[in-house]
Amino acid sequence: MAHLSTNYMGLTLKNPLIVGACNLSMDPGTAAEMEEAGASAIVFKSLFEEQINLESLEMEEDLHAYDERHAEMISLFPEVRHAGPEEHLEKLRVLKKAVSIPVIGSLNCVNRDTWAEYALEMEKTGVDALELNFYAAPDSFDQTGKQKEEEQIAILKEVRNKVKIPVSVKLSPFYTNPLQVIREMDSAGVNGFVLFNRLFQPDIDPKKGEHHFPFNLSQPMDYRLPLRYAGLLHNEIKGSLCANTGVFTGEDMAKMILAGADCVQVVSALYKNKVGYIKDMLNDLSVWMEGAGYENLDAFRGKLSKANSKDPYAYQRAQYVDLLMKPFEVMQKYPQR
Repeated sequence: MAHLSTNYMGLTLKNPLIVGACNLSMDPGTAAEMEEAGASAIVFKSLFEEQINLESLEMEEDLHAYDERHAEMISLFPEVRHAGPEEHLEKLRVLKKAVSIPVIGSLNCVNRDTWAEYALEMEKTGVDALELNFYAAPDSFDQTGKQKEEEQIAILKEVRNKVKIPVSVKLSPFYTNPLQVIREMDSAGVNGFVLFNRLFQPDIDPKKGEHHFPFNLSQPMDYRLPLRYAGLLHNEIKGSLCANTGVFTGEDMAKMILAGADCVQVVSALYKNKVGYIKDMLNDLSVWMEGAGYENLDAFRGKLSKANSKDPYAYQRAQYVDLLMKPFEVMQKYPQR
């Protein structure tokens, strides 16, 4: 029988399947089902500083909505303060106690000073590791890409100096040179990299003439981008590699590990197929390994990475060049309708 255990950021996991941050990971009962189905770790839904700030503002407005109408009653109401991140942290504590597998806290802040502050509070809940979600949507014409990268690396160093548990970063692929940024973060002490986060993008309903925000699930072929970078990064950095986005089957997991990933994160597959599907994915991975003659993940991890590939162009422009050099073969394979 194939052995699926792996190491991620110094954590020993029973298999490479981690449930990524999502609403599903917030419920202790559902988390217990995930563990029962075979999940090796759970990333708790992200603590968003923006959401906390918005809730605090809304609460303040509600408390003072009728101040002018009932001025004589103002002194009867004590000042009430928003709980800040405490509600989220308490839910995290509860979930940590509900499962025996590692729980990873996820953090997404706006202000530089808040990252380290919230990271320290999250560590106190007893989580096994942290995941910093460096989601950054440019909102200024004046800030350069280099300035943003330097800001994130500075935040990372501050967090690393505050907490003792492992720290990973979940990155977008939209840096000018993701490989260079990852290498700099690796030198700054990151324990793991999650490739890549899915950015929430707005859409427009032309019939209603308004914005709407559809649920943004990944699709089966979306794994190719993280696969490419896992293949490029294997054996090039000290930090662990976790592939995220478009992982739907045991075969997808096998592909990521062949490229060089230590583990994967899964979310969309569970929304589409329910939590019990974890067991099917792990079973499919085991069946594939046994058929290929691999006893454990180390036997094939990184086998098809750039460092170990016999084809030096596998992770470059080879496929694109191949299309240019053999256009007629491509047309015959994919005839126009």
